[in-house]
Amino acid sequence: MIKRTIEISQEPAHLTVKNEQLLLLSQDSARDPLASVPCEDIGLVLVEHAGTTYSHAALATLMQHGASLVICGRDHLPSGVLLPLAEHSQVVWRVNDQINLRKPLRKQLWQQLVRAKVRAQAANLPADSPARSKLLALARQVRSGDPNNIEAQAARVYWAQWLSPLTFRRDRDGKPPNNLLNYGYAVVRAAVARALVAAGLLPVLGIHHSNRANSFCLADDLVEPLRPIVDARVRKLFREGRINLVPKTKAGLLELLTTRVTLGDQSGPLMVMLHRMVASLVRCYEGTERRLSIPVAEDPCG
Repeated sequence: MIKRTIEISQEPAHLTVKNEQLLLLSQDSARDPLASVPCEDIGLVLVEHAGTTYSHAALATLMQHGASLVICGRDHLPSGVLLPLAEHSQVVWRVNDQINLRKPLRKQLWQQLVRAKVRAQAANLPADSPARSKLLALARQVRSGDPNNIEAQAARVYWAQWLSPLTFRRDRDGKPPNNLLNYGYAVVRAAVARALVAAGLLPVLGIHHSNRANSFCLADDLVEPLRPIVDARVRKLFREGRINLVPKTKAGLLELLTTRVTLGDQSGPLMVMLHRMVASLVRCYEGTERRLSIPVAEDPCG
């Protein structure tokens, strides 16, 4: 079942629970709920309105059902994530496998992630584009651990053509549609972190990313080949004239989690396939597989 995403941005609400239902109550009247959603159906609650309040029971019940709570800051971008503690029966073994991941396999997994990212970037460009051919050639050159930093070389080629014929510079603090990219990446990152925790893995223990100030290094690793999925959606929204993070635009970005992707011989919503991607990673950690299964957009050009 596809888990639902709840966004609270247009008006303040009080979140509480009753009979395993998440109730969104108006702060003007607690009698008639703005919405009522079964907690077991919720995958992500994204809160932007600063006036939103919560009962302890609401947060505890959401965590019990495996949902994640994302808090946005004044810039409208996600600034924090509340994740459930894994109750997976093999969590100790999973974390032990993460800690003991051998360097050769670590480098091979990063090679696969970078190669998949570059190929996905190529798929976002027109079939007759010289830049696309260049990216596919670069993808074939990615070696174990990406010692030549093909990822950065590909980024320069990709972003120069991504919004053609317009000139675009990817900069987190730059002009639109950088703001839309930031938001979309954060949404997918939160969903990846949720899938990791559900599988009994620690998001802080990365494959390539390593930063003592980053609690989501592993999520950032797995997000890399998924970024082009966000890019395609953002480009489509931007070309429709959506440059500000208004509710309609954010709703379009939240729909990324229901984007249909393929993973091997399977097809389904991204949120579902993230769990299968993480299950594949677990098998790599356990030593039963060496190839990571990575979702690919069915309609890369959006």
